[in-house]
Amino acid sequence: MNTLASFAANPAQSKGRQFNEPASAPRNAFQRDRDRIIHSTAFRRLEYKTQVFVNHEGDLFRTRLTHSLEVAQLARGIARSLHLHEDLTEAIALAHDLGHTPFGHAGQDALNACMKNHGGFEHNLQSLRVVEKLEQRYAEFDGLNLTFEAREGILKHCSKVNAKQLGDVGQRFLNKTSPSLEAQLTNFADEIAYNNHDVDDGLRSGLISIEQLSEVEIFASNLTLVTKQYPHLEQKRLVPETIRRMINTLVLDLCQQSIENIKQQQPKTIDDIRQLPPLIAFSEEVATQNHKLKQFLRKNLYHHYQVNRMSAKATRIVQELFQCFYDNTGLLPDEFQMYAKSDKARAVSDYIAGMTDRFAIREYRRLFSVEEHW
Repeated sequence: MNTLASFAANPAQSKGRQFNEPASAPRNAFQRDRDRIIHSTAFRRLEYKTQVFVNHEGDLFRTRLTHSLEVAQLARGIARSLHLHEDLTEAIALAHDLGHTPFGHAGQDALNACMKNHGGFEHNLQSLRVVEKLEQRYAEFDGLNLTFEAREGILKHCSKVNAKQLGDVGQRFLNKTSPSLEAQLTNFADEIAYNNHDVDDGLRSGLISIEQLSEVEIFASNLTLVTKQYPHLEQKRLVPETIRRMINTLVLDLCQQSIENIKQQQPKTIDDIRQLPPLIAFSEEVATQNHKLKQFLRKNLYHHYQVNRMSAKATRIVQELFQCFYDNTGLLPDEFQMYAKSDKARAVSDYIAGMTDRFAIREYRRLFSVEEHW
């Protein structure tokens, strides 16, 4: 652990857990959070939840698990550069996607549409729900009983309506205050990771090309550096060499600009951080370049007709599973049947959100295919 800045989150000064527990020497409270997340059922399921490509489309594409590990690696490095708490940063990074549905954003959008009249569905709220309620591993409480600081970091955004129901962790959305710098930087590490690995997966799939990406400034400038240094490099090495330079460009800029922002504001404590506007940021120039990369991916990869076809199938599976279980809760596993007696829609939503891609496909076949084994 590097020397902590005075305004970093400090486990010795944590706002604590929802249920009091004795300390766990020699681990600090944030290490304990990270360890509980890694050992959770929801974390293991991320291996078979998709990013852009449905899990069964191929073994070489990113999953939510590999994405979370990449985010944790980036976030921890940034935290070290800024003298922030690395264990808390890693915990937030590893937990940030625990609430994601099967089939990526298509699955989330479909489940949100199904839940429109029942409070909606949002994966950040679901991630918090996983660590506060749905994980059932401990004798004395539901959830993982994480520290306030970890729970705060998991909840990236939240409406005022939902914030009012979340107690302490929702208060900043009502007061319009900022989260810890550890939480702020993890959001950027998430964005850096998924933009760049989606470039990698998009090129690997053949849905986008180097020629197309050469119109995007941040890719083109780093590609030029690689081809100048290695003029005869084959594509399988050219792409990762370019991408790692893109990541380095973004991370270095984020660290430099954030250090400058901190110097200007001169916070002394984490309470100062909460009263200031967000301090973790790209420079204006690099933020623009990053935004253009996101726009390119949205237009050329996420809306590619082959991705649209996968998304359409995913939407149909989620919608039909939801309606089937909602109409007949007797088809749910026993634990969800019990819960459905008090909140039918949320019980169905929790069950579907916890599914992996391949499990959702199997459930769909079990329920709707006459040829499936009974």
